[in-house]
Amino acid sequence: MKKAFIFDLDGVIVDTAKYHFLAWQNLAKGLGISFSSAQNEQLKGVSRIRSLEKILEWGNTTISEEEFTRLMHEKNEEYLEYITKMDTSEILPDVPRVLDYLISQDQAIALGSASKNARVILEKVKLYDKFHAIVDGTNVSKAKPDPEVFLIGAQELDVSPENCIVFEDSVAGVQAANVANMISIGIGDAKVLHEADYIFNDFTEIKEEFINNLVMAKKV
Repeated sequence: MKKAFIFDLDGVIVDTAKYHFLAWQNLAKGLGISFSSAQNEQLKGVSRIRSLEKILEWGNTTISEEEFTRLMHEKNEEYLEYITKMDTSEILPDVPRVLDYLISQDQAIALGSASKNARVILEKVKLYDKFHAIVDGTNVSKAKPDPEVFLIGAQELDVSPENCIVFEDSVAGVQAANVANMISIGIGDAKVLHEADYIFNDFTEIKEEFINNLVMAKKV
């Protein structure tokens, strides 16, 4: 059976969450707002605009629209400085193995990420050519948990949603996959990602037999 395997980027393929954290932390510090790693978890899979809105809410701070735009730009520039130095060493364990196995089985592969820098990152870590479709922040208007990014990915691969499998590390991403009626696989903490159909700490735990079963399975 032909299935579509849709991968989030940050925290699934590469760990760019640490760079987002550093950039958001510096921004928050400049506003006199404390910003913890726990709060950063709540920004996973969330758009840049909504992330800044949440930080301002946590700090009970109001700024002008002009300042808001400037800070978003500055945050992204700092983040870009980090990712321009990325290389293949940043790929999370066993991601290439899983991608190569899916390719060998003639399965469709897409990226479904909120990041507007997704294509740059995939080029940096030399995985760009592994994907049949790339849907990122430049293609969507609605952030997860809205399923738009995954539904566009399914459409581009010409595969129905119930025949799609999504790999996600965020609660919002898992919820988006579930809303889209796709099989959701959480990568990370089982307590956090308990809404996922399946949960693994990382891709080293995902065996070929499991992938073969997914190819035969349907969301129920």
